[in-house]
Amino acid sequence: MRIDEAVEKYVSKGFQRKLLILTSIAWMFDAAGVMLLSFVLPFVIKDWNLSPTQGATIASSTFMGMLLGALSVGFVADLVGRKTSNLFFFMITVTFTFLSGFSKSASALMILRFLSGFGYGGLMPSFNAYLSEFTSISLRGRYLVLLEASWAVGSILIGLFAVLVLPDWRWIFWIFGTGYIFTPVLLLIPETPRYALLRGGKKALEKVLGVKIEENIEAPKKVKVPLFSILGKEHLKDTIVIWISWFAVSFIYYALFTWAPRIFSSQGVDVITSTWFTFYMMVAQLPGYLSAAYFIDKWGRKPSLAVYFIGTGLAALLWANVQSGTSLLVSAMILSFFCLGVWGLVYAYTPELYPTPIRGTGNGTAGVWARIAGVIAPYYTSFMMEKGKSITETLAWISAIAILTGIIILTFGRETKGKYID
Repeated sequence: MRIDEAVEKYVSKGFQRKLLILTSIAWMFDAAGVMLLSFVLPFVIKDWNLSPTQGATIASSTFMGMLLGALSVGFVADLVGRKTSNLFFFMITVTFTFLSGFSKSASALMILRFLSGFGYGGLMPSFNAYLSEFTSISLRGRYLVLLEASWAVGSILIGLFAVLVLPDWRWIFWIFGTGYIFTPVLLLIPETPRYALLRGGKKALEKVLGVKIEENIEAPKKVKVPLFSILGKEHLKDTIVIWISWFAVSFIYYALFTWAPRIFSSQGVDVITSTWFTFYMMVAQLPGYLSAAYFIDKWGRKPSLAVYFIGTGLAALLWANVQSGTSLLVSAMILSFFCLGVWGLVYAYTPELYPTPIRGTGNGTAGVWARIAGVIAPYYTSFMMEKGKSITETLAWISAIAILTGIIILTFGRETKGKYID
């Protein structure tokens, strides 16, 4: 019996739903921690009289931390297990985001945002790998997109909180102290069946599942150097395609969302309205995720991902060529819809490309490319604004990246819908 078949047989759908809810709560904290900068940054720049480049450096420090977290998560998750990895990165996320609210200078905020980013970068692939290994094949694609959809919920909640407390931006960090409430729950969750089987064999698997298993379970192959394996002949094409996908969606997302209020202001929208427009963009993320959760099983992973990438590119062109406030908001919300649908799809698609021994590394290294893009993206937008480039030109390059990535996926991507993962 394959481990997927054991999960299908012995892990109840009710328990899988509980894990979806728990992992989604963790992701909400992650999303809120990353996206709060869209609301905080304009007020920090004003209060401390910073330049756009200094503001971009604060934003990029978050993504540099996320890069280190993404680089570390594969090693941590594969070495000590998914459960311990989840707890480790969640605690870092909550602690240093909370402490950021006490910053007295730009340099202090940059350091704390870097440390917070380390938690953000590790938390997402860690919890993603955890849920994917505890979910039956019939539910996995939908559940992983729904997990990613919690990013939108976290973004919406922190956005709503932000518009209510601003300009007192420190409270947006301090609200993260509530995260400690969930720590005992993370201590009680079990290790994943796949990781238990890999490390402790059938007895460890039975302990995790709480049942006696009569069937023989095929053990996953152990891999000494997971990084070499994801770059080996068997996985190289998948790895390149997914790395490109992660880089592209992250670059597009953070280039736009980090500076969304400034972009709207440059298009003639006042400061308060720009903040609300950014909030509405975050609201549009949720239907993007939910639609992706539907189409991932109806169309499959590969065509869904390509369609949402191309839709993102076309929406960017629409945003670049409209003028009125209403049209700007609608086009930005359409872009947000498709872009966040892409995020949901890549998070569901990635763990299905790799077997258990290298899944943590596969997820983590893909996240590395997303974090590299996150470091670059805020500088790209600030550079274009400081050089007086038009929004049309700025968005045209973003559109080209999205459409080209969609074509690459259609040409070289591999469909994983309904396939067993070892």
